[in-house]
Amino acid sequence: MNWDQVEGNWKQFKGKVRERWGRLTDDRLEQIKGRRDQLAGRIQEAYGFSKDEVEAQIRDFEQRYPDGHRH
Repeated sequence: MNWDQVEGNWKQFKGKVRERWGRLTDDRLEQIKGRRDQLAGRIQEAYGFSKDEVEAQIRDFEQRYPDGHRH
């Protein structure tokens, strides 16, 4: 996944993030702005997952959208 493309298309892409991690509020999504590190931190806060679990979930998400575009 190309996170530069995700950042550039964040308004369109954040719907997929919201589908996957529904506990992330609109405010949190605005703070993330397509940055992978911010996404990981916000998921960890919202769900209480370990860093390893968050990384595994993000890798799975990246495999679903390898080009950084909505599908």
